[in-house]
Amino acid sequence: MPDQVASRTSPISRTAFGRRLNGFSKLAVTLALAGSMVSAAAAQTAAPTDDELLRDFIHYVRIDRAQLANDFGKGLLDRLAKPWGNAETEKGMKLDAFVKLLEGSGELSRFEEAAARAQRIGETEATASRLLRAYEQGKLERARDAGEISRNISMLTGTQRQRLLARERLAFASEYAVPQLLEALKKRSEIALNAEVRQLLVDMGRSTVMPLASTLGGLDPTMQEVVAGILGEISYPNSLPYLYQAFATSNVPAVKSAARAAITKIAGSFDQAAPVSAQFASLADRYSLREESLTVFPREDMQLAWTFDPASGLSATPVRTPVFHDMMAMRLAETALKADAANAQALAIWLGSNFSREINSPEGYDNPLYQPPRRDAMYYAVAAGPAAMQRVLERALDRQDTALVRRVIASIEKTAGTAAMAAAGEGGRRPLLEALRYPNRRVQYEAALALAAGQPQQSFDGAERVVPLLGSVIRDAGAKFAVVLADAAERRESLSAGLREQGYTVLASGSSLADAAVAEAVASAAGVDLIVTSLPAAATATAVSEVRGQSKLAATPVLARASAQGRMELGGTVGRDPLSRLVGDGLTAEQYAQAVKQLVDQAAGGVVSADDAAAYKARAVAALRDLAVAGNPVFSVADASSALLGSLASDTGGTRMAVADVLARIGEPRVQEALIAAAMNAKGDDMIGLLAKATDSAKRFGNLLPERTVKQLLAYVPAGDADATAVAALIGALNLQTDRIIPLVVGEKK
Repeated sequence: MPDQVASRTSPISRTAFGRRLNGFSKLAVTLALAGSMVSAAAAQTAAPTDDELLRDFIHYVRIDRAQLANDFGKGLLDRLAKPWGNAETEKGMKLDAFVKLLEGSGELSRFEEAAARAQRIGETEATASRLLRAYEQGKLERARDAGEISRNISMLTGTQRQRLLARERLAFASEYAVPQLLEALKKRSEIALNAEVRQLLVDMGRSTVMPLASTLGGLDPTMQEVVAGILGEISYPNSLPYLYQAFATSNVPAVKSAARAAITKIAGSFDQAAPVSAQFASLADRYSLREESLTVFPREDMQLAWTFDPASGLSATPVRTPVFHDMMAMRLAETALKADAANAQALAIWLGSNFSREINSPEGYDNPLYQPPRRDAMYYAVAAGPAAMQRVLERALDRQDTALVRRVIASIEKTAGTAAMAAAGEGGRRPLLEALRYPNRRVQYEAALALAAGQPQQSFDGAERVVPLLGSVIRDAGAKFAVVLADAAERRESLSAGLREQGYTVLASGSSLADAAVAEAVASAAGVDLIVTSLPAAATATAVSEVRGQSKLAATPVLARASAQGRMELGGTVGRDPLSRLVGDGLTAEQYAQAVKQLVDQAAGGVVSADDAAAYKARAVAALRDLAVAGNPVFSVADASSALLGSLASDTGGTRMAVADVLARIGEPRVQEALIAAAMNAKGDDMIGLLAKATDSAKRFGNLLPERTVKQLLAYVPAGDADATAVAALIGALNLQTDRIIPLVVGEKK
């Protein structure tokens, strides 16, 4: 803690002492100050107690002294063990002790109020957030301790106060308490405990549904009936697949009756013909959509996946939150496929969720639910074939999941023939063709490359976009385009400057998408890779809504900068948009750049780096060459001639020669002339190579040159024999009239 903070604090801190002066007489004050002088030196250097740091943090927040509040808050963090605080693990205060400090201080409600207030102040936001997280985590760890859960269950049959306290603590433990509650529920001889546990499980609501539902297939019939009844009373739809499964597989009338009654209570009706496979696929689909209601601990790093074994009982596997929904979708889809191997929807959910698992997995994470001998997601996608992956692509496009769309297109390209790529799926959709208009340039590029690789022999709707898109890859694959929306001109310029430093071209800036300059820039741009906003909360929400409503911007990442208060107001709207990110408005340049990178990496698979652009360009040139060599009847390579000519003028080495090879297969006068001009301006091997490509053009299409270019060629004096031969080969391929060649012959003899 800073020296000045330590010097202000004593066993009775100066601030606390000062607060107590009110109401004292002058004499009392004088005596008190005189007495304090005896130990003045000691008081100045004595370390404050934990309780004093807590009280001073609260006090300074309440009187709006942000810097002092932050100092005392940091003082508490310096005593709290890592990773929640700053002290070394073996020396610092443990979370349990921190919770006891707060709850035993008599200041808990004032602390929570002050911390919430401090989170809305820039200077104290980070410190207050860390203190609150530490307190909440400490409460969770205490409530979830197995011994604590067992003690609380035993208190359910105690005094009224004990019962109330136990219910509160067990409800706070949530899912973690269910295994022991289930075991208590099995003790049918303990009637009072059984009744209390049953009612508590019902009252705990949705947090008990998945652990209880996962037991239905393995419990004895009596307990199946009990659990079905509890699930019916909770009336949460997540249990429906398990209840239908219990009804379909049980031979015990009482179990079937309980399952049927629960289903009717939850869904309002019972459909005896409802396929169990479809029920599980439907729940899997909800998990794949990452529905918020399916996350029991939304602010935590881990979620629980439940398994029941009759021998060992109910157990949970903690799974990192970023991949939890993907794993649950895969698990449920597998259950659906076991019930009906022909369930195409379930297969599509499993394949797509497996890709999402890879995309969302934290770096280095060893997923306990996805272990060898399981292979990488691409293996299963390629093995499933193009028909199954087209369904996955439809789902990914509908959800504007850019990273998933790209993975799926890559898998389709590996296996799909021409007919499969352009073929209509269920409902007449052609998802790969839809991808040509997807509002992300990477997706458009990769869809065009995949379609070109398929070498279609019959035209289809959208075919006219493929070659121009390949030309766009060659021309500006490495470009990054952004739009800035802010309510002040100075702010717009500052944000734009930061983006330019990161390599973005800022197409336009304004206060809203409706601004004329912004609307025009968006309409004419090949694509927008990023939108940055710095607006009041209401205007930010409107802007994001408008972005998502425009087909050209629907998948564009939005970085929304806002105050602490603004972020709180927007958390339920913009904060839930998977393609947007809320960040503070006081970021440094480095933090701004990092926030942009993280958002674009997550939402769009990253910006197109220089290496990516070179790889895209090489693939596009190779695809165009293959189309030209094959004389493809659907795709006209000439539609990319402008982009190719631009590359011929700016590129060097192998890329330039590859481009020249494609141009040599386009029968246009400007192309042939450009090849010769490039050759005349080159030297050495580059010149000979370009002359050879120009010669190839002349062989295929004859002389397409204007007279002035022919004269320049005939007047050209090569530097050496190799150059001379290459020029002569070109002149010969042009098949000029004899009188044009005689001067060369006469000149040679002369």
